[in-house]
Amino acid sequence: MVVINFEEQIQPGSFEYALHNLISHRLDLSIFHPRFKNDKNGRPAYDPVIMLKIILFAYSKGITSSREIQWSCETNIIFKALSCDTVPHFTSIASFVSSHP
Repeated sequence: MVVINFEEQIQPGSFEYALHNLISHRLDLSIFHPRFKNDKNGRPAYDPVIMLKIILFAYSKGITSSREIQWSCETNIIFKALSCDTVPHFTSIASFVSSHP
């Protein structure tokens, strides 16, 4: 087994590095949080910050299918780094996209 530090996979100067820093440290995304808070029942919602990162990165690569975005989160090291090694289900990805036109 190989230990991978996902944070090191995002290289300074790359698009994914700029995207990660912009979304994680520069933008106020508090508008997303109340809608995705799920404390009462069901599975906890995916962090909107992570969803936004993987969707914008996928779109920058020409990937628009929610199933392909899910597959990329499972297999692509950059997607794994941006998603903090989570794999949102394709229906969660599609729902997030359709609820924020």
